[in-house]
Amino acid sequence: MSRSQGWREIRRIWITPVLVLGAATTAFLALTFGWDWYSAYSPPAGAPRLGPLELLVNYDLETLQNVLGNLAQTVAAVVGIVITVVAIVVQLAATRYTPRVTEMFFKEKTNFVVLGFFVVSCVSAIWISLAVGEGFLPKVSVTVSVVCVTLSLLLMVPYFAWVFDFLEPEKVIARIQEQSLARARAPGDNVESSQLAVLSGVEQLADIAVAAVGSQDKIISARAVDALRALLVDYTAAKRELPREWFRPGETTRSRPDFVAMHPEAFEDLVRDGLWLEWVVLRQWQGIYNESLKDNPDMNYLLAINTRYLGEAALAHGALPVVALVVKFFNTFLRATLNASQVRTAYNIMNQYRQLVEAMVLHEEHELVGEVAGYFRYYGQVAHGRGLGFVTETIAYDLAALCELAHRERSEAHEVLLSSLLELDKEAESEAQEAALRGVRKAQLRLATYYLLVGDEGSARRIHADMAQERPERLASIRDELRAVVSKDFWEVIDRGANFDYMSDERKRRLDDFFAWFSWKDEEVHPPAPVIAAPASGRLRSASREGGEP
Repeated sequence: MSRSQGWREIRRIWITPVLVLGAATTAFLALTFGWDWYSAYSPPAGAPRLGPLELLVNYDLETLQNVLGNLAQTVAAVVGIVITVVAIVVQLAATRYTPRVTEMFFKEKTNFVVLGFFVVSCVSAIWISLAVGEGFLPKVSVTVSVVCVTLSLLLMVPYFAWVFDFLEPEKVIARIQEQSLARARAPGDNVESSQLAVLSGVEQLADIAVAAVGSQDKIISARAVDALRALLVDYTAAKRELPREWFRPGETTRSRPDFVAMHPEAFEDLVRDGLWLEWVVLRQWQGIYNESLKDNPDMNYLLAINTRYLGEAALAHGALPVVALVVKFFNTFLRATLNASQVRTAYNIMNQYRQLVEAMVLHEEHELVGEVAGYFRYYGQVAHGRGLGFVTETIAYDLAALCELAHRERSEAHEVLLSSLLELDKEAESEAQEAALRGVRKAQLRLATYYLLVGDEGSARRIHADMAQERPERLASIRDELRAVVSKDFWEVIDRGANFDYMSDERKRRLDDFFAWFSWKDEEVHPPAPVIAAPASGRLRSASREGGEP
């Protein structure tokens, strides 16, 4: 928090409430006491008439002895109420979110100052009441005690406001993130102690996320996951300044479950590449991902977005080992999604995965792009084998989009991407698989029109050669379905925002050039698939899917 933000918080929580309550108390006291002084005050015979303020501080022995004892009891009651309420609230927060809340709360200086002020006010009032006696009237001490007791009462409301503000989940998450990042950036002399502190912070944030996912608290779970992403992104930017000792976990750190289960060689690879902290965070994300896979797809999507952000930050800083680790976890997420047959989630995950690969293309990481192209092909074929045809179709369109980008950027990875797209489809074994492979062919045809549009006939010929053995009636129906799509945007709300099968009129005209290379003619094949009117939009939609969500 910046200095100006900190001052605004102090003014909002402490200064303004105390001033408002103090002003209200003063006004109320002035009104009632001033009325009594004006209407009922009558000094004894021969005594001077005192003003309202003089009467308030005109102490006598008997009155002070009674009042000081009551003041001490009042402050003691205030302390008891405050401790009771705070203990209950802190315990509830610790139970719901993370046990670290208690530790953080009692280490906070503000908490110590306020509670200490209550205690000092109570103890001083007790001792001053014992000191008052015949011949001794400590007016200054009594006045100070009265002022302290008054402040104690005025501070109750702001203190409760501060406690609730301190325990607000989003601020607890932010504090854990800031404290963990501070220890990671400046490990100090005791490196292992800092490692353990950062690991503890990561685990606490992950626990908050898991607990929030279990209680369907999407806001808190999202904040915790975002905090882990912000921690890693900032850490990635500061890694070059850290000492070498930081990147080898100490013995106690090494005993954590995330490292104990690893093969020694795999652990040494993490140490060599300086990835132990990224590994821990991504493993925590993996646990949250699996926990959310069945009934919380939004969390899966958020985890994919944050994983992409981490990969892009690593690319920006040239941290290729981090990018490779991110790719590995993207593959892990995708595998878990396919195993659970979550088509919609896979559709969204691939959207983020593709965007990360686009960043790799722009950063000219050709070798890594080639590797990921192979992963795309593999998972597309796995989805095809599991009957998840729409996932295969989605991967085909993503590969085609990457081919276009790589071609525009003259990337060396273009040939590998195109080969992966052409190898994605294979013979269908069922009607559902046949429909999925139609989507693959559509993606290839759209890509061919791009090549023809930019004058790369050689790449378009490669696609034509791959289709040479296709049934003419099948290719003709696919071509006519592509021609029939006139809506650029799908008519439902989708994350990608674009219609898979849409092509501009200029690209549609290139379809004729492409199909002119085949030896068969339109009149020799069966009629194309029927065209169905889209509901409520009046636009035409082919019998196959237009690229919306499953």
